Amino acid sequence: MAEQGTTGGGRERFLADAAARGLDVEIVERLAARSLEEAAGILGIRPADIVKSLVVKHKDGSFLFALVPGDRQISWPKLRALLGVNKLSLPAADTAFEATGYERGTITPLGSTRPWPVYADQTITGRRISMGAGEHGYSAFVDADALTAALGAVVADITEPN
Repeated sequence: MAEQGTTGGGRERFLADAAARGLDVEIVERLAARSLEEAAGILGIRPADIVKSLVVKHKDGSFLFALVPGDRQISWPKLRALLGVNKLSLPAADTAFEATGYERGTITPLGSTRPWPVYADQTITGRRISMGAGEHGYSAFVDADALTAALGAVVADITEPN
């Protein structure tokens, strides 16, 4: 496992991984937000265009990323059925950090200290989205289809409305 750096190195890991995958990303600095809705307002986009990178713990102790639009939430029954398992959970913040090298609010599959599988909700396809950029105070814009292709993500129906 790669050595965990400070959150300051997260944006550099994010950008290096995106570049290595040939993925075009735009990083923007933004004010701190108290909610996803506030962040969307700051960025001038809809909450649905912010995609949360959630770390999900598998019952075998491994992890995966679930890419979920801001106006939706994980559908645990759908995700469990897709994976063929009966138990998944959201780990504590310190466990998510250990699994990815990113603090909550900055998590992204790009530049994660471990290359966990990625599952993206099908509602993000065909859009330009915003996501965590590995460091607080920054967001990244990327084409969702290019992102899922670069990550080898499984794109499926894994969410339900909030």
